[in-house]
Amino acid sequence: MADVDAGEWNALLGSRYPFLRHEFLHALEVSGAVSEQTGWIPAHLVARFEGQLVAAMPLYEKHHSRGEYVFDYQWADAWERAGGRYYPKLLSAVPFSPVTGPRILASDAACAQQLIEVVTASVLQHGLSGAHLLFPQSTFDQQLEESGWLLRLGCQYHWHNRGYHRFEDFLAVCTSRKRKNFRKERAQVTAQGISFRAFRGEEVDERLWRQFFTFYAATYLKRGQRPYLSLAFFLQLAEHMAESIRLVVAYAGEQEVAAAFFLTGGNTLYGRYWGCLDEYDKLHFETCFYQGIDLCIAEGLAHFDAGAQGEHKLIRGFEPQLTSSWHLLQPGLHEAVEEFLLQERAAIHRYYADALSYLPYRNEDCSE
Repeated sequence: MADVDAGEWNALLGSRYPFLRHEFLHALEVSGAVSEQTGWIPAHLVARFEGQLVAAMPLYEKHHSRGEYVFDYQWADAWERAGGRYYPKLLSAVPFSPVTGPRILASDAACAQQLIEVVTASVLQHGLSGAHLLFPQSTFDQQLEESGWLLRLGCQYHWHNRGYHRFEDFLAVCTSRKRKNFRKERAQVTAQGISFRAFRGEEVDERLWRQFFTFYAATYLKRGQRPYLSLAFFLQLAEHMAESIRLVVAYAGEQEVAAAFFLTGGNTLYGRYWGCLDEYDKLHFETCFYQGIDLCIAEGLAHFDAGAQGEHKLIRGFEPQLTSSWHLLQPGLHEAVEEFLLQERAAIHRYYADALSYLPYRNEDCSE
C-alpha cells in the first residue's frame, strides 16, 4: 500500500467504508499482520490511465486459509489428494475481517472488467489453484458470473436501527417475554458492579490501548492461538483513523475489566474485537451487543454488523443476512466445487428462512 498514494486510493474508494481505506490496509502491512511471514503477501492490483488511478483491488497471495471466514479447507484437501497444489492462492478480501463492502474499486464497469480478467488469467496461466473474492458488495456480481466465477452464500446476523431514540424503543417492538429477558441480562451485568464508558478514537490514550490489547490478546491465548493483530496495528489505526474508532470499556469500580473495539463507516457500526481477563456473567453479550446497540442509537447509525457467526444473536434481535463470495478455480476442481455450491446455496436459503422464525420481534415487519 505504500506504493499507492493514499489520496488516490481513498478517492477511488469513494465511501466511508473503513476496511478498504488506505490507512487501514497500510496499518495491516506496517504492523506486520500481513506479510510473507504470516502467509498474507500483498499483491494489490491497480490500473492507471494516463497516470491516473482508475481501478484497484486489494489482493493477497495466500499460503493458508486462516483469517478468511469463508472456509475452503475441504476444497484444499480434495485438490491435494488429487495430486494438485492448493497453496498459494489469490485472495481479494480484507484480512481478518468478514465484513461486506467494496472489493473491486473502479471508475466504470469496463475498468472493473479488466481487473476481473487479469485475476482470471493469473489463475489459469500461472497454475494457481484459484482466486477468491470474499464479502463483496453486489455491484459487479453479473460481471463475475459472466466471467465464470462461482457464487457462494453465507449467513450473518445484523441489527437494524428503525428510528429508535433509546434502547426501550427497540424493546417495544419485541415480544413481552423477550423484553423481560433483555432487561434481565442487562440487570445481571449491573448487579455485578459493572459500568461502561464509550470512547471515541481520539479519547483513547496509549495506556488504555495497551490495556485493550491485553484483553484482545487474551481471547486468542485462551484458545492456544496467537492474535492476528498487534498493538502496533491498533496504535497505527488510532493515529490515522481515530474518527472511525469506538472503544467500549467495562469497569468494576475504577478498574478496566473488559473492552470491545468498534469501527464506524457511513451509517454502519462494525463490531470487531473484544476481550476480558476474568469471567463475568453475561458480560460478553452486554459489551459486544447491547452496548453496540446503544452506540447505534446514540449516534443515529442505522446498521450494526457485529461480526461473523453467532446464532445466539438471533434471539437478541440480530437478523439473518445473506453474504456472498466468488471463486474461480482450476479446471477439475472448479466443476466439483460448482456442484457442491449449487447444493449449499439451496441449504443456505432454507437456513435463512428458518432463522427468521427465531427473531424476538412481535411482528414480521422487523425482518428483512
